[in-house]
Amino acid sequence: MMSSQDIGRQGEKIAQDYVRRYCTILHTNWKCGRKEIDIIATHNGTIYFIEVKTRSTGRFGNPEEAVNYQKQANIQSVAAAYLECFGLYPDAVRFDIIAITFKEDDYELLHLRDVF
Repeated sequence: MMSSQDIGRQGEKIAQDYVRRYCTILHTNWKCGRKEIDIIATHNGTIYFIEVKTRSTGRFGNPEEAVNYQKQANIQSVAAAYLECFGLYPDAVRFDIIAITFKEDDYELLHLRDVF
């Protein structure tokens, strides 16, 4: 059985492969202090800050439910630091969640766009 860290890493790899289909990934696991954004990507002048949540089953709720108000505030503060650090002034900024739930030998991916 995989550890929760292994499940998280596998989910992030799946999410990165998915995002690469429509965006250019700028950074993964970008940190500011102890806070982190899983994927930072760009497409057509928009910068996407993407949180990836993965669960081994749906038994204990949907992965996206773990992105609560405090997590959203952390992501927004890291995003502001990222833009300042790189001197970026994008046309638009978007915050997305990619929720992955493993189901036996497969998985379900849900992409929630512009969620906060």
